[in-house]
Amino acid sequence: MEHADWTAEELREHGAAALDWVARYLENIRERPVLPSIRPGGLLEAIPAEAPLEGEPMEAILADFERTVLPAVNHWNHPRFHGYFSVSASGPGIVGELLSAALNVNGMLWMSCPAAVELELAVMGWLRRWLGLPEAFFGMIHDTASTSTLHAIGAARAAADPDLRENGARPGMVLYTSEHAHSSVEKACMALGIGRKNVRKIGVDSAYRMRPDLLGRAVAEDRKAGLRPFCVVSTVGTTSVTSVDPVREIQAVAAREGLWHHIDAAYGGAAAMLEENRWMLDGAGEADSLVMNPHKWLFTPIDCSAFFCRRPDALRLAYSLTPPYLASQEDPKAVHLMDYRIALGSRFRALKLWFVMRHFGFRKVCSIIRQHIGWARELAEEIRAHALFEVAAPVTMSLVCFRLKAGDEATRALLRKVNESGAAFLSGNVLDGRFVARIAIGNIKTTREDVRQTWDAVRRAGEELAGGA
Repeated sequence: MEHADWTAEELREHGAAALDWVARYLENIRERPVLPSIRPGGLLEAIPAEAPLEGEPMEAILADFERTVLPAVNHWNHPRFHGYFSVSASGPGIVGELLSAALNVNGMLWMSCPAAVELELAVMGWLRRWLGLPEAFFGMIHDTASTSTLHAIGAARAAADPDLRENGARPGMVLYTSEHAHSSVEKACMALGIGRKNVRKIGVDSAYRMRPDLLGRAVAEDRKAGLRPFCVVSTVGTTSVTSVDPVREIQAVAAREGLWHHIDAAYGGAAAMLEENRWMLDGAGEADSLVMNPHKWLFTPIDCSAFFCRRPDALRLAYSLTPPYLASQEDPKAVHLMDYRIALGSRFRALKLWFVMRHFGFRKVCSIIRQHIGWARELAEEIRAHALFEVAAPVTMSLVCFRLKAGDEATRALLRKVNESGAAFLSGNVLDGRFVARIAIGNIKTTREDVRQTWDAVRRAGEELAGGA
């Protein structure tokens, strides 16, 4: 009988070819332009409109991958990819992802795959201790921080209004966050029916940190107006400038006002593992929930978002629903992750995180992160010393925001020039009404020389623009 799938020998042959390609890709990745040179729709035009009626040989598919797909890839795993916070895939993480795909399990219930459920609980316990959080925090893995934050706000809403499970939410609930908070906070409120008009964006101080005094004032004003404050979201490592909100002071307001406190540490949580940065999560142990992304600065392939919650009962109130076909009779100690989230299905994401944490260990991870932060500070000094440039925000972690003194249009032109060169990929943002460029360091393969080459490309572009002015 003809095999429908590959034989073991075919898997060995094609798998070895693919793994060899991966090794060569990572070995020679610096030879590739970070940003692809392709116009919108270019790849779509190159792909046939119809899938094949008959199967094609694997060699042809891999050849088309190199010829058609790869030229449209923005190489996020490139050591000079600095545009957004890195999502670098380390070797151990890649192997863990491969094994997860081969096992292809669904960890929705304990009985659906005990290994997936219990390894997730175990590695989240490891990560909780790396972050210095109390044992009371229940941990689970989502795809991205946007999903984790959605779950946190949904649990906060359920805790504030337990009847909404059956009757739907009542109007007038209000959430508070920094004016520099990630857009996922607002998007979660849109998705949950809270509405953007019920999101209060609290002002910041000169270091772009949420002001607790303004938070307390806003809560008082909303209560006086008959509204129902229920949640505050602080940020440890904002996307715009990696500022760190004063977690302990915000927690004090939350405790006094009965607000759920969620901490978005998707990026900054990794930096807070360093002994010298423990202050960043001071007070976090008293908050209600926290998210940190191992796929950002813990060298785990995307997607892998670690979500911790001190009140798992609120998660169950918000999301648990067990139809008869999923009812189980196991020991009460069996954990069913589906009871704590919207999604029923769950990939074996914990496996790749387990590989990464075991292979590198805490000290090595902290050493790499510490290097990245040090290189960012060195880069900031280089920028400050150049007559054409200025640093636009404090360098708290490994993000450097800067601009040309010539102004917004010159900085936009600089960004285009660097990105089109393929030497590096940077992104832009508007800060205090001014356009700034961003260099984010975080890929596990990035070296000091990569940072130097990025700065050389930026400096040359700036000097060429100035010379042509």
